[in-house]
Amino acid sequence: MLEALSLDDRVAVVTGGGTGLGLEMVRHLARAGANVAIAGRRTGPIERAADEVKLLGRDAIAVPTDVSDSAQANALIAATIQHFGRVDVLINNAALVSDSIPTPIWDISDEDWQAALDVNLTGAFFCARAAARPMADQARGKIINVSSGFGIRGGRDIYMYCCTKGGILQLTRVLSFSLARYGVTANSIVPGFIPTVGTDSEIREALPRSGAYLPTGKLGVPEDIGPVAVFLASSASDYMTGETFTLDGGGLAGGLAPTGYAPEIPLEP
Repeated sequence: MLEALSLDDRVAVVTGGGTGLGLEMVRHLARAGANVAIAGRRTGPIERAADEVKLLGRDAIAVPTDVSDSAQANALIAATIQHFGRVDVLINNAALVSDSIPTPIWDISDEDWQAALDVNLTGAFFCARAAARPMADQARGKIINVSSGFGIRGGRDIYMYCCTKGGILQLTRVLSFSLARYGVTANSIVPGFIPTVGTDSEIREALPRSGAYLPTGKLGVPEDIGPVAVFLASSASDYMTGETFTLDGGGLAGGLAPTGYAPEIPLEP
């Protein structure tokens, strides 16, 4: 059975792979045997992530990429194929974390809205479009899109993040329906709130400080997402496509207030 979970000599592309959940997925993919192309806008983090992969005995390249630019998304997949010879797995993880800061709708500028669409949703489309043909030509491929619990439920004043992460789920469904005949699957991972370095900034004030509201009683850690990514990247999940894999300590299953407790938040005019 464990052979089905092996990623030996598979080639994976991870966007936003230099930090947070993306970095944990990179680490787990490498430990499972994959070679990895790591994309991100900042050179330092993705180069350090590539060094980690090499220390694990796998090959890696760091490709500075702004996924909101279709030419850069195309170049990412081209660089992966040039270096490794093919692309087997694409994980669309890049997103603007700042979009989860609650902002009244009248304070959201055109630029704010468009930037979120460009990175969170259009970027995933650009990367999937670039990878789909090479995957179809080899009759095998895995596309894994990282959404959010906010893609399924609403969040007070969290317009861009909720809308784009909901769009990611629809993109996954259309990709799965359209590419299955070519041997390419598409699935989504839906994390709940998992604290990372990226959330330990000003947005931390707007996010839960404990998991007391969850059925499990605890928040997740970045390492939790790695095994899910490995499973979806492996042949063990070959008969699964268009599916949503939730990783949230039971939050969505429990509804708005999973433990029966909802903090009172005054509505401001």
